[in-house]
Amino acid sequence: MTCFTCKGDVEKTTTSYMTEYNGCFIIIKNVPCSKCTQCGEEYLNGVTLQKIESILEKLKSVLTEIAVVDYTKAA
Repeated sequence: MTCFTCKGDVEKTTTSYMTEYNGCFIIIKNVPCSKCTQCGEEYLNGVTLQKIESILEKLKSVLTEIAVVDYTKAA
């Protein structure tokens, strides 16, 4: 696969996904992604995004101010 932004090489790796919900910050670490070795652009596939949505739904009822979740353990 080549990067849509810069046409560089894309390799499989992991990243951290961060979002905000009702004033609470949620960080999901070790999320599988494809990342450009040249510009750093990251791509998440549909299955990964569905699992992230599932993790977020589970967390919404127990949030405080910051939540850090390991994707490999929560997915």
